[in-house]
Amino acid sequence: MIVERAPAKINLALHVRARRADGYHELETLFAFLADGDVISLERAPEPAFCLTGPFAGALATEGDNLVTRAARDFADKILDPGPVAITLDKHLPIASGIGGGSADAAATLRALARLSGIAVDDERLFALAERLGADVPACLLGKSAVGTGKGERLEPVAGLAGTPVLLVNPGIGVSTGAVFSGWGGQDLGPMPGGDNLLVRARAARNDLEPPARAIAPVISDVLALLERLPGVTLSRMSGSGATCFALFSDGALRSAGAAALREAHPGWWVFESSMA
Repeated sequence: MIVERAPAKINLALHVRARRADGYHELETLFAFLADGDVISLERAPEPAFCLTGPFAGALATEGDNLVTRAARDFADKILDPGPVAITLDKHLPIASGIGGGSADAAATLRALARLSGIAVDDERLFALAERLGADVPACLLGKSAVGTGKGERLEPVAGLAGTPVLLVNPGIGVSTGAVFSGWGGQDLGPMPGGDNLLVRARAARNDLEPPARAIAPVISDVLALLERLPGVTLSRMSGSGATCFALFSDGALRSAGAAALREAHPGWWVFESSMA
């Protein structure tokens, strides 16, 4: 059996620069990845099979198709047919939450199939498939801190913040990526700052999708206000198109204390402790 992690993705910053004729938006973003998230397992089998486990399995159970099955189908059609495989997705990340859950699952599926087939995980054909599957899938396939431009598929790896304690919080809602992007005001507020220190760059940047996401789901503002007040927070922001928000901490004990306080005050919220990969 081959097992591949599908870690959560966060956007430390996300600048929307322009609308594109192809329906996407021109972006500048700082991708970062956590140590934890979903898990893909696959093995050869007499016939194809797909199984869901984990706390968020039910959210995908009624879908006849998803990014994992699409990734497997595209790999067989475009690169190499590995024969029938049984795939299990252990789903720990909420869907439609701005942390790349589906994209990470698709990327992990491509990596697992490549390993099964004796293909290098940095093969250019995998990245071509990833781009067709979704704007965040190439970054999740790379799986390293990177500056993303274009629609997010042009990637420049950067030194990350490995080991930094992270807290993810979702108020129990999903928001439509399309609706959030449609709410972007159309004004280019400028590029991301440069520099070698990723945390300094992120602090000086912003997420241009926060205002439209807050308009759709005002509870995002409540989450961010609570995160900003937690002791030890060095940066808090909404990730991607929301509704999940994150906080980076100076200390793991302070992160765990903040997580405990949020769980007690808001038992219906999803609160997830991890660290930067």
